[in-house]
Amino acid sequence: MKKVIKYIVFALIALLFIGTFVFLFKNSRPEQEQYMEHTVKIADISRTTVVTGKIEPRNEVNIKPQINGIISELRKEAGQMVKEGDVIAKLRVIPDMNSLSSAQSRVRLAEINLKQAKTNWEREKALYDKKLVSDEEYDQVLQTYNQAVEEKNAAQESLEVIRDGVSSNNATGSSTLVRSTITGLILDIPVKVGNSVIQANTMNDGTTVATIANMNDLIFDGNIDETEVGSLTEGMPMRISIGALPDYSSEAALEYISPKAVENNGANQFEIKAAVKVSGDHMIRSGYSANAEIVLENAEQVLSIPESALEFQGDSTFVYIKKAEEYERVPVETGLSDGINIEVRSGLQEGDVVRGTRIINTGKKK
Repeated sequence: MKKVIKYIVFALIALLFIGTFVFLFKNSRPEQEQYMEHTVKIADISRTTVVTGKIEPRNEVNIKPQINGIISELRKEAGQMVKEGDVIAKLRVIPDMNSLSSAQSRVRLAEINLKQAKTNWEREKALYDKKLVSDEEYDQVLQTYNQAVEEKNAAQESLEVIRDGVSSNNATGSSTLVRSTITGLILDIPVKVGNSVIQANTMNDGTTVATIANMNDLIFDGNIDETEVGSLTEGMPMRISIGALPDYSSEAALEYISPKAVENNGANQFEIKAAVKVSGDHMIRSGYSANAEIVLENAEQVLSIPESALEFQGDSTFVYIKKAEEYERVPVETGLSDGINIEVRSGLQEGDVVRGTRIINTGKKK
């Protein structure tokens, strides 16, 4: 009985050694290389670029006052639509003291001249009524008097405009009222009630009371790299997407390519502008960040394979085409690439199977 048990123990030990040897032998053998396979197919391939920029109105108009003054009333606010001629703000006039003094002096001088002209006319009229002066002499004196009257009125009106911002003869054209010069949307009103404002002159651009734009006429403004600008032509279609509106996209047409590059982060870039087609479904705000996708090149219905299936040697390009259970290395001529798939112009046929990248087994062996 003891001998039987002994034999059984020896047999188990032998089996253990044999099993361990077989396991180690199998695991030491190199695995057969496996590759992804791709079928040559007909597809459309496009080379595109994405340009980052912003949406802005084609024309923004800065509304400035016609006189110096203080904002006494704001009748509009940012975000409101206005028509041409609508009043945006009202001013309280702060007259320039030199101009005011000059206008007052002009009025006083006009009054003196008018008084003297009236005296001369009355004296001449008395003589004329007695037939003591000719018609020509009387007409000259009367003309001088009428000119003095007009000069007095003009001087008084000028004084009122400088002092009050409006004349009694033209109340509707008051320069104390800041009016919109276009029909559009108010983008910004950078002033508040109580702020001082100045009119534009040769030494100063003047204070902007409001910024207004037509938001139905928008453009995309962005910069494209110098390596891609050569593929652009005016009139090319673009697709605009806006980050703030994930479900919105719009067509656009390229209408401007800058003739001069600007340096941006060490790279030469060219400014481009495109007219954006606006729909009424979304509220587009000035300054929205946007991306423009531009198709630089396009190849329709061509043989296509993944670019990862290519092998390069010098100036030649090869693929491995499947023949039975083996892969045969063949040269090919390639064309347009979109970064993932590439056009094959010769060397392959539709339906051919080519070798792709190697499949790496990262799992544990069992």
